[in-house]
Amino acid sequence: MPILAGAHIDFGYPWWLSYGHLPIMASAVSLLVVAYWRKWPRWSMLVLCLLTLWSSTAFVVQRFGFNANGVPKLPTQSFLRSDTGRVLDMGAGTGRSSIMILVSRPQATLVAVDLFAESFEQHFGPSPNPQQRLLANLKAAGVDRRATIETADIRKLPFEAGAFDAIVSAYAIDHLDRKGIDQALSEAARALKPGGDFLLMVIANEPWDALTFGPLFEHMGPRDAVWWTAHLQQAGFQVHEHGTRPLTLYLAARRSM
Repeated sequence: MPILAGAHIDFGYPWWLSYGHLPIMASAVSLLVVAYWRKWPRWSMLVLCLLTLWSSTAFVVQRFGFNANGVPKLPTQSFLRSDTGRVLDMGAGTGRSSIMILVSRPQATLVAVDLFAESFEQHFGPSPNPQQRLLANLKAAGVDRRATIETADIRKLPFEAGAFDAIVSAYAIDHLDRKGIDQALSEAARALKPGGDFLLMVIANEPWDALTFGPLFEHMGPRDAVWWTAHLQQAGFQVHEHGTRPLTLYLAARRSM
C-alpha cells in the first residue's frame, strides 16, 4: 500500500538528527577553500579534509540509511508471513514502526501503544495531544482504519494473554533500564500467542553508530545481538534471525510453544 499522494507525515524528530551534519560540512568546506587560498599549514587543511569527509559520510548514513524522519522498510520478511493478524506496536511514538508494519502487511490490524508521557516529550517535543500526532501520521499514511491507539506502559500491558498474533517494538525497549527491559520482554511474551512473531529493533552498537553520532547514543550500553538474544530467550522467545541495518540491530523471534 503506497503512502497517500501529498500526505504529510511528521514523526517529530529534531532537525539536527537528519540534517545536523550539513552545517558542519558546509563550514568545513568553506574553511578548506580559505585555507587553500591563504596557504594555511598542511596539517590544518588535513584536519578540514577529515572533517569534511566525516560530516558528509555521516549525513549519507543517517539520511539515506537510518532516515529517522522517513518510513523504514521492514527489515525481515519472516515477520508475520501470513500478512494477516492482530499486531501490537510496543512504544509506537509518533507511528514510524506502526506505519512500517501496516504498509508492509496490508491485511493486518495494529494496536499502537505508548505511555505518551515524559519520554515521548523528550524525543518528539511537547504536545497538548500526543495521541493526535500519532493518529495524524496514521491518517497521512492511509492506514488509520486498521489501527487503534492505547495509552499504556509497555512494562505492564493492559491486554489478555495471547491477545496478539505478532508484536513489534522499535527503538523503545532499549531506552529502558535492564529491569525495565526484562519486564517489557516478559509482557511481550505474555501478550503474544504461542508461536507468534516478535520483531525487536534497537539502536545498534556498531561502527556506523560511532561514526555518525559519536557518544550521543552511548546511553544504550554495550548491548549486542548476543545480549539481546539471551534476554529474549529468558522471556520465552526463540530468536531465529538477526541482522543489522545502518544504526539498527534487529532480532526476529517467536514465542515458544
